[in-house]
Amino acid sequence: MGELDGIDPGLHEAYRLCRELNRRHGKTYFLATRIFPASKRAGVHALYGFARMVDDIVDVEPVDAAPVLDALERRLTEALGGRPPTYDEFGLVLRALVDTTERYDIPHEYYYAFLRSMRMDIPGTELFRSRYRTMAELSEYMYGSAAVIGLQMLPILGIETERERAAAPAAALGEAFQLTNFIRDMGEDLDRDRIYLPTDVLAAFGVDEDLLWYCRNTGRDDVRLERALSHLIAHTRAIYRVAEPGIDLLDPAVRPAMRTAFVLYGDILRAVEDSGYRVLHQRARVSRRRRLSVAAPRLASAGWTTLRTRSRLGALTPLQSR
Repeated sequence: MGELDGIDPGLHEAYRLCRELNRRHGKTYFLATRIFPASKRAGVHALYGFARMVDDIVDVEPVDAAPVLDALERRLTEALGGRPPTYDEFGLVLRALVDTTERYDIPHEYYYAFLRSMRMDIPGTELFRSRYRTMAELSEYMYGSAAVIGLQMLPILGIETERERAAAPAAALGEAFQLTNFIRDMGEDLDRDRIYLPTDVLAAFGVDEDLLWYCRNTGRDDVRLERALSHLIAHTRAIYRVAEPGIDLLDPAVRPAMRTAFVLYGDILRAVEDSGYRVLHQRARVSRRRRLSVAAPRLASAGWTTLRTRSRLGALTPLQSR
């Protein structure tokens, strides 16, 4: 069975574009989709394609992003309301998104929650924040930027229980993944004048913004930052523990993929620890050997029985950021 079986042929181009966006940008995500049953992949690609295009607008030109995002939201509303999108790139993504939304009965409110969080990244908007004082403030951002992604995925992946029971672990998994990214990418985010880790938690360990910039600019380490990151890693692992039981509530056919993402993202935290918490100076990475050792058995169990060449392994296994 192919990824596009059962989908209107007039939408194949749209779904192929979403798949290419996933392959090009969402390396960890794309690896997981390769382990999904073919029937699940197109919908997952559609969700990713929409999120990717919006996220790129915010990240690449944040100062000019607000009116562009407003226009995209109007197009989203029109498309969800039944007006056929145009055939430009974003219109194609919307065609796949609307089809996926209708086939799986995904609540529209999740898309608007996502857009709200994206506005929190755009300077000049009422919602903009470059710093988050508390974990509660950060959780407000992560609800739209991460938790709703897990909630959107549930009806596509399939669950063996009522949706309400599976919702909390799914939202927690999205939040845990994003906190992992925030810890790993702390230096890169600082260069963009963003601090996504709660400043009151950092301050409790004696870490302020001056210290962060001092460490970033000099390459020096500081035990206060190490202790703060150790605490935040422990907090993130606690969220992973809340999320983990939700994997067993999913359709058995998708559990290998979700377990792969769960394990590999958890390994990023271990890589941060192994690097001496040097997130302000280097990007913590999980080795290719480790990625393959986790993914290969699950790829095999999902039917990927021939892993023949180094180039093919490379295409399947990179682990990069959001």
